[in-house]
Amino acid sequence: MKKGLIGVLSLLLVILLTGCQEKATPEERLAEYVGHWNKGDFATMYKDYLNKGTKEVFGTENFVKRQEGLHKDLGIENVKVTYKKPAKDTKWDTEKPADFPIKVSMDTAAGPVEFKKTIKLVHETHDKNENWFVEWDTSFIFPELREKDTIGISTSKPARGEILDRNGIPIAKNGEGEEIGVVPEKFTDEASKTKLAELLGTSVEYIDRQLNQKWVRPTDFVPIEKVAKNETALLKQAIEIQGVTYKKTPMREYPYGEALSHLSGYIGTITGKQLVKLKDKGYTETDFIGRQGMEWLLEDRLRGTSGTRIYIQPPEKGAETITVAEKPAIDGETVSLTIDAELQKKTYQAMKGEAGTSAAVDPKTGETLALVSSPGFNPSKLMLGMSGDSYKKLKENPLNPLLTRFAESYAPGSTLKPMTAAIGMEAGTLDPAEGLTIDGKTWAKDDWGSNYKVTRVHAEAPNPIDLNKALVYSDNIYFAREALDMGSKTFVEGLKGFGFGEEIPFFYNLEDSQISNDGKINSLGRLADTSFGQGEMLTNILHLASMYEVFITDGVMYKPTLLMEDEKSQVWKEGLVSAENAAILRKSLRNVVVDGFAPAANLPSIPLAGKTGTAELKAAGEDRGKENGFFVTYNSENPTFILAMMIESVEDNGGSAYVAELVSTIFKTGSAE
Repeated sequence: MKKGLIGVLSLLLVILLTGCQEKATPEERLAEYVGHWNKGDFATMYKDYLNKGTKEVFGTENFVKRQEGLHKDLGIENVKVTYKKPAKDTKWDTEKPADFPIKVSMDTAAGPVEFKKTIKLVHETHDKNENWFVEWDTSFIFPELREKDTIGISTSKPARGEILDRNGIPIAKNGEGEEIGVVPEKFTDEASKTKLAELLGTSVEYIDRQLNQKWVRPTDFVPIEKVAKNETALLKQAIEIQGVTYKKTPMREYPYGEALSHLSGYIGTITGKQLVKLKDKGYTETDFIGRQGMEWLLEDRLRGTSGTRIYIQPPEKGAETITVAEKPAIDGETVSLTIDAELQKKTYQAMKGEAGTSAAVDPKTGETLALVSSPGFNPSKLMLGMSGDSYKKLKENPLNPLLTRFAESYAPGSTLKPMTAAIGMEAGTLDPAEGLTIDGKTWAKDDWGSNYKVTRVHAEAPNPIDLNKALVYSDNIYFAREALDMGSKTFVEGLKGFGFGEEIPFFYNLEDSQISNDGKINSLGRLADTSFGQGEMLTNILHLASMYEVFITDGVMYKPTLLMEDEKSQVWKEGLVSAENAAILRKSLRNVVVDGFAPAANLPSIPLAGKTGTAELKAAGEDRGKENGFFVTYNSENPTFILAMMIESVEDNGGSAYVAELVSTIFKTGSAE
């Protein structure tokens, strides 16, 4: 009897538990539904929770696939659905719907979306299972959305930020160019096609493809090529061809062209590789991106942020779209450089297309006023795209106009001698008033043998040779002997004090200046060579200009800056030369120009001071190699800037004196005074 009773009770318990499970409350069902909603589990929501009426209207395609697609296309994430819980003692009538206020929030590509609605649950029997089921429609995706409406997303492009010089003059700006095109009914001569193709550096086949597009009508303007608006000669030649014309088009402009090309860089259409690499940064295949120079280095600041709009499009003709969410475009920043664009232009013009580089710095702030690489290139042409032949011609130019020379380092030659002197004077091994007797054109230590000797250019220099004469006559032997007196350790430490062997603290990546390939001087011969800027020593042109600051500032060298927003007069190095020794060197640097071998720089109205230098680049076995000429100078009475210039291959046109002549023209133009 007892066993029978226990069996009946167990059966009753199972029935009771089953009954409880089948009679879940509307709130319990909603809580489950909301959990799946927050996770984006639309398949489960459709299968287990939608009422019969909803399923009759919306199939899985309209419910599951549509919402999954919208989440992906609209960038929907962080969905959060909450509801207001009813009172604990609420009685639910299965004959009536159960209503719950809900709140829906989400993040989208166009910004956050948030709305409130009332959701309804109805009691139904599905496959003999009685339960509460959700009554759903498209307004639970977005409140304004109806069944036959479509959802769209559009983007708006920001304006690219401009690059300005220190005076607010544009270096890279959003402006206008010209678009050369043809009118088919007037452009019928095959010879004209050939002529236009040759003029634009394109092909007849390309022109034909443009003309054969489906949309083209005889009277239409068919674009062929974009050019900068300053290409006046090209535009004039183009419109001389029957049927060719041009019209204005928005375009990035580089007003200073070649003079600032390496520094400004240019923009170009993003490549497939870049799209893959930058897939998380919102670029599209039609976007432009910085390709070189500041356009590239400042890309994240210049590009801005695209705007995005999510909208509903009703099917009715003429119906206005409904904005669901909108994130406006944010234009790129305008960035100002410390560069003086007019000084840059004058410096570039002074270099006359010669291969070389120049840098100008403000000795009292460290600001970079000019940073030139010559020859330059036309940034507009590279921006717009060059034909393969045109680019090949540019790349194979023996002067290498694509090389950014101001980022490289070079043997500084005799321009290093003032620094060698300063190191010796501060170490107490070089007495500027003490004269050395130097006879003949060459010198070597007694134990060097015949394998190595130091050669000087001006053997006519009268003895005794003190520091002033050594600088005026640029006497290699004097500086070699002084370097040997101070020793490798003292000299190397002194050079390190000037920033050799360390990264140049500059916004643009520059090649470091080096003492030698391994940073050491392990022989007396190498010590002698390094004292006058030869051996394995290499110096960046901006660093070279910065080093001369110490003679004006009594020993301080400032961190070179390029952005106007950067703090000015940041001390990079200090204590490099005393005020007394700096005054001695200033006087000698003025005498170099007055009494030395750069007569073109001895201007009657502007008292220039500075130092010439020549570095011979001689390969093994050569008696004579190519020579790079240098001149570093400033106005000794009003040193508003220090300018350093290097010109390659000056061995047959006057050496460093030629460079001094080029530099002097910059100071003659007026503003440099």
